[in-house]
Amino acid sequence: MTPDDAPDGPTDRESPVGQPVVRGDPAFAGEHAEQAVQFDPDDPDSLSRAADIVERFADDSIGAADSVYMLRGAAACAALVRGEGSYKAAAERADEGVTVSFIRKWARVHDLPRPIRQYVATGDIAPTAAKHIARVTDRSRYLLAWAVLDGDLTVREVRSVASAINAGTDPEAVLDAHDVTLGEMTLRLPRETYTDLRRQAAREGVDPAVLVAEALNEQPTDPTTAERY
Repeated sequence: MTPDDAPDGPTDRESPVGQPVVRGDPAFAGEHAEQAVQFDPDDPDSLSRAADIVERFADDSIGAADSVYMLRGAAACAALVRGEGSYKAAAERADEGVTVSFIRKWARVHDLPRPIRQYVATGDIAPTAAKHIARVTDRSRYLLAWAVLDGDLTVREVRSVASAINAGTDPEAVLDAHDVTLGEMTLRLPRETYTDLRRQAAREGVDPAVLVAEALNEQPTDPTTAERY
């Protein structure tokens, strides 16, 4: 397992603020990757551009924004916070109509770990749901994100779960109350792989899930090639 996949691995991004790691990857951003904008919190011109994007992003002047555009807006918020030194200063730099709450919410989305941001870019996790996932910390971020993917949680349910977790309720108990069974997912395997898995599980007298888990846990991690944030 790579550090990104480990349930107790890093739960914040590790790449520089404003770097379009996901937005610049065609695998997730498609044709938008070529237009990915990188923000430099230490460059005054880049900060001015970030402020302009944040203002238009908050104003929703482009209408129905797609997920990649929203990730760009989140990156601009994060860069502005880093460059100005605080949420309040970032909001003041952007525009009178941009609130501290808006800046904080989207800057946190930008700070989500790469595996989660990838699903935001592809639309599998709605940006509005990502805002609530970003409200929780540590391992809860992964648990809530994967619950969105495998448990079909609505944005309203994600908001409710995030609030309960922040109030001190155990994440697994909250998700169980929303009929989400952590660790349960449906896999579609090639026919031969499926046949071999069932055959081996029968021979060893175990559930196929045990063999899948063992195979993943035995995957070697190469620190030189493992995906970072």
